[in-house]
Amino acid sequence: MRILLFLATNLAIIMVASVTFRLLGFESILAANGVDLDLTALLVYCALFGFGGSFISLLLSKKIAKMGTRAQVIEQPRNSTERWLMDTVARQAQAAGIGMPEVAIFPAAEPNAFATGASRNKALVAVSTGLLENMTPDEVEAVLGHEIGHVANGDMITLTLIQGVVNTFVMFFARVIGWFVDRVLLKNERGLGIGYMITTIVAELVLGILASAIVMWFSRRREFRADAAGAQLAGRQKMIAALERLKRAQELPSTLPTTMTAFGISSGAVSGLRALFRSHPTLDDRIAALRQSA
Repeated sequence: MRILLFLATNLAIIMVASVTFRLLGFESILAANGVDLDLTALLVYCALFGFGGSFISLLLSKKIAKMGTRAQVIEQPRNSTERWLMDTVARQAQAAGIGMPEVAIFPAAEPNAFATGASRNKALVAVSTGLLENMTPDEVEAVLGHEIGHVANGDMITLTLIQGVVNTFVMFFARVIGWFVDRVLLKNERGLGIGYMITTIVAELVLGILASAIVMWFSRRREFRADAAGAQLAGRQKMIAALERLKRAQELPSTLPTTMTAFGISSGAVSGLRALFRSHPTLDDRIAALRQSA
């Protein structure tokens, strides 16, 4: 139902945008300058590719995550640690009302974890060897609760859909700008010229950077919800203790692939303009939010 509602919303956005362009006379302005651009068809085209790429990434997310992190799924627990991990995830998944995720361990020195998957009932939860070695069982339990919270909240799907909307409008506006430069400014009347191609590429790069800031803002918002879920599933003090432990360990470089950073428990410390593009709030902000909600 969440997916259907979101898709319906975004289809409505495309329709509203198309009608708005017509009411504002944007198509008439382009036509008067010799720009034969069908904005409705362009919107549909961009939506197909924008959402298509996002959904393909979502469907392949578990496979890519396993390959990128060299995560080994626990098929049959080989020791007490793996058995405890499986039991803890099973208990939390049941409490959160989701299907049992796959549980995996990946080699990494820094304490980290992530969750991914195409649906709430077919997810993957993975923890690093560094997390198991450097955190107490209570802290690991809280981290697992945080990741289960991501799955239960449907964060992977939501971010994918948001990325699809962003991709659609980046492609759309980049091509509109390209057409305008090629036909109106450069007065090209023979198909799509070099001006269109160069302008479209540059516009996609610029708009893509700006769009990334929007997606990362949504990503930061969802981290607070996942922390709240971890506090509910494992205990507030355990969640705070886990974040404080991560804060002490954030000097270690992250070994998660760039595409998986947004799904990790922490994205490291950055400042300045780069903070607009970070996938996670600062650990201080997350700890403060948990304490204030007590």
